[in-house]
Amino acid sequence: MKRLLATLAALLCLCAAHAADAPAQRNPASYFDNSGRDDVLSGGVKTIVIDTPKGKFRVWTKRVGNNPKLKLLLLHGGPGATHEYFEAFDSFLPAAGVEYYYYDQLGSAYSDQPKDDSLWTTARFVEEVEQVRQALHLDQDNFCLLGHSWGGILAMEYALKYQQHLKCLVISNMVDSIPAYNAYAKKVLEPAMDPKLLAEAKQLEASGRTADPRYMQILTPMHYEQHVLRMPEAQWPDPVQRAFAHLNERVYTLMQGPSELGASGRLEHWDRSKDLHRIRVPTLVIGAQYDTMDPAYMAAMAKKLPQGRFLLCPKGSHMAMYDDQRTYFDGLTRFLHDVEAGQAAH
Repeated sequence: MKRLLATLAALLCLCAAHAADAPAQRNPASYFDNSGRDDVLSGGVKTIVIDTPKGKFRVWTKRVGNNPKLKLLLLHGGPGATHEYFEAFDSFLPAAGVEYYYYDQLGSAYSDQPKDDSLWTTARFVEEVEQVRQALHLDQDNFCLLGHSWGGILAMEYALKYQQHLKCLVISNMVDSIPAYNAYAKKVLEPAMDPKLLAEAKQLEASGRTADPRYMQILTPMHYEQHVLRMPEAQWPDPVQRAFAHLNERVYTLMQGPSELGASGRLEHWDRSKDLHRIRVPTLVIGAQYDTMDPAYMAAMAKKLPQGRFLLCPKGSHMAMYDDQRTYFDGLTRFLHDVEAGQAAH
């Protein structure tokens, strides 16, 4: 009995020591303590005034949690979508002790929506992100940037210009070349579709009739439910439904084009495949087996990065944070904690 008690006492001491060594942000009292924060009155919301070549505008952000060493800014897709589809992060990141920020880019629903088309350039968006970073007091000791889809393009561009401010980077469901994305759609995704229905959808695109209900009637079961979010559209979670409903069609079409079958807007020739090796901060590339983006190409991207890591979501598509949720968030939080612990290399 004495030996058993001694063993239990030793185990209790070991557990206590481990708890003492655990990062402070795992403590719920610390994570949810808003003392000294300037956004307490608004529940974490902060509207930031940004300067642009066309004047000053306001963009919306919202903080969740506290962690001095790990602050994740989320860049949504589109362009012209909203932060709303990131709300699934609420189910995972607080438990992982990650402080994170929702953010609607200029032109998106919660932020100002100016009508000047000259504002919708990648370079201008990069400067916007830098102003948001400064306003949120993020720096190289804590600032992690996650970009999904178009947000992945924006995240790569930001890192190529301002990586001195980054602690880490996450490129989620986005390749480093739009021509490569278009080639994958033409060579792999389109041949798997019903040829007659695909031809009809292409004809609607060619005639500028993508607003015709028939267009989405064709593409929803054949493309969106296969490669964007792998569940019946009627079952798509509320945050996704709201994000799509609030899409700024003008910004989206101008930059990306009207279709997910390939890009045809201002981004059509965007390509950073020869520059990715210049991003030296720890970087996680997240791909998915059924994505609109080639998962093998994304795996190769991770190898170009000096501190790259690849996460494959085998059940997921373009919105793998929903259709392969456990893989996505287990991999993301593991990477963030490794960065925090200084163990982010391969």
